[in-house]
Amino acid sequence: MTGTARVPKPQSASQRCPWSGTDPLYIQYHDEEWGVPHADERRLFEKLVLEGFQAGLSWITILRKREGFRKAFHAFDPERIARYGDKDVKRLLLDAGIVRNRLKIEAAVDNARTFLKLSERTTLAAFLWSHMEDGPILNRFQKMADVPSETAESKRLSKALKAQGFRFVGPTTLYAYMQSVGMVNDHLVNCARHSECNTLHRTFERPI
Repeated sequence: MTGTARVPKPQSASQRCPWSGTDPLYIQYHDEEWGVPHADERRLFEKLVLEGFQAGLSWITILRKREGFRKAFHAFDPERIARYGDKDVKRLLLDAGIVRNRLKIEAAVDNARTFLKLSERTTLAAFLWSHMEDGPILNRFQKMADVPSETAESKRLSKALKAQGFRFVGPTTLYAYMQSVGMVNDHLVNCARHSECNTLHRTFERPI
């Protein structure tokens, strides 16, 4: 299974990780995306770019601007973004629908070019999952204080991505990315999504 499966959603706040709060957008993200493994190249690239923009900000800020990002960055088409020049950077710096940070915008363009260069040899999905020798990490944390901000795996993957030429992919950013795309299941054990995502992980076919 390489797509996102539909599974039952938690029915109450007590069944969710506390970070999801009360914002409907955050709740939907928690219930439908976070921790679900997949190998969709466009989505993996989009999340990598968005996690880079999130650095120093809250994830809800990025979620609220995600549609603006998709519009501004041509639906995260790597081939299109890789052709961006100074005119596009200036356009993006004037777009209130995204996070207007020159370094992050330029990094997104560089990352698109790196993505295309990598794709000449392998897929981003296969590259990422090749660094998970034992498959997805299925944690059993009891409370949010137990969840790390980075791990040995995220440090290793960060180093590997930087070696390829990717930017804004530090260990902390990478761990958040790994949680998001299902390389790690960090739903708390009392969250309804913990066991559901574990089931998805066990049936997930790692890309090669």
